[in-house]
Amino acid sequence: MARRSGSRRFAKRSALITLSLSNPEPIHFPPAYSPDPEITETDIWLRRLGGEHDGLKIVQLTDIHHSLFTPLEDVERAVHLANRQRPDFIALTGDYVTLSPTYIWPAARALGKLRARLGIFAVLGNHDFQVDPDEIAEALRAQRIRVLRNSHFALHAGAATLWIVGVDDLWWAADDFAAAMRSIPARDPKILLCHNPLGIRRAVAHGIDFMISGHTHGGQVRLPVVGSWQGRSKLGERFIEGWNRLDGTQIYVSRGIGKVLVPLRLNCPPEISCLRLRRP
Repeated sequence: MARRSGSRRFAKRSALITLSLSNPEPIHFPPAYSPDPEITETDIWLRRLGGEHDGLKIVQLTDIHHSLFTPLEDVERAVHLANRQRPDFIALTGDYVTLSPTYIWPAARALGKLRARLGIFAVLGNHDFQVDPDEIAEALRAQRIRVLRNSHFALHAGAATLWIVGVDDLWWAADDFAAAMRSIPARDPKILLCHNPLGIRRAVAHGIDFMISGHTHGGQVRLPVVGSWQGRSKLGERFIEGWNRLDGTQIYVSRGIGKVLVPLRLNCPPEISCLRLRRP
């Protein structure tokens, strides 16, 4: 269970799922405009977490969307603020640029200034596949960022192992959970980086303990009464932001940093997520 301490061309989409919020707290809409991303803090309680990983701090950046709408200065400011949180490792969950490949290397060089004791891990999002997934992966790796494309990495601490799993984008049918999970012991705790939160049903099927996602921008534009400007799923609900769970898998969806379609965020400021792993 989590406790909050701070506030075109698509491949065939997987079936959408309805998630119900289990957090009884009232909905809070932050100010319409914010000069900096909001720093949110959430404790994630994982039953299988080893004692050596208790207290591990993950900082998440997502949906950078470097473009005319999200200038490089905004990316660099987010990197600076993320480093100030002193993370153990950093999770980058996709959509680094929008529309043009000219943004790829500047965004990657800015993200290359991120610092974390155990490293920086990244997956790709739907906009990355629209632009050039291979070049984006190359640019990130040139900055010593570990890009997990249907693969995994083991964090060892004493006798404990924590697996970081990453899959490619669902909308482009590029995800391969079987390949990403291959040879991981079922008993070990696993954290999944997956751009699209609708991957949670597959995460449950593969025994993922905790999933970190972006993609939704938290709605980006929230209007009184009407709510989010974004569309809704065929099942009538969308999971837009924050902590939730489905069966034995927990999930956190960040509002992200950048903007698409319209050059503003309304009642939905950008977010840097700080996720603290806890052992019950």
